[in-house]
Amino acid sequence: MGDIVRAFAADRAAIAETLAQAFQTDPALSWILPDADHRARALRGLFRTLVPADMRAGVALRSEEDASAALWRAPARAHSGTFEFLRTVIPLVATFGSALPRGLKVQAGIDAHRPKGRFWYLHYVGVRPDHQGKGHGGRIIRAQTAVADADALPCWLETATLENVPLYERLGFVTQVEWDVPGGGPHFWGMMRPHRTS
Repeated sequence: MGDIVRAFAADRAAIAETLAQAFQTDPALSWILPDADHRARALRGLFRTLVPADMRAGVALRSEEDASAALWRAPARAHSGTFEFLRTVIPLVATFGSALPRGLKVQAGIDAHRPKGRFWYLHYVGVRPDHQGKGHGGRIIRAQTAVADADALPCWLETATLENVPLYERLGFVTQVEWDVPGGGPHFWGMMRPHRTS
């Protein structure tokens, strides 16, 4: 399967492509961007913006063959600050266009339900469609939860994909909160993984 390695600036384009492919059928992004062709283009723009921002705020991981990628925001960096918001808002407006209000509704729900405190935040994790179902997702998540365990820190994530909930549960995440995005939006699960001692 190849090793899981830390990503650097030269890997940004490959990570953005992996995540754009992985999230093409994501329920939240499908609600925000209902047209599949528009969504495919917009997701590439979205992740070209988010990958460098998340790398500055934490760590990006990738499998050596780029089958999978994960963006983790470091403890106390889950919430983007004013400067980061201003740095990303113009590219995001260009990416989402008229879909931006739906995107802001989703983000508002995520921000409102994310806990306070110190934890590693799994912002995005994805596997390219032709590699799904082969264990890549679990491997890349475990690579960073091991770091969190060593630091005695929990991990947090949100998902709008029901099928992913059992996977996260097998990795030690426990649902803490559920919510629906107003206006007919997707259902979300917020999940915390307590740190484990060896």
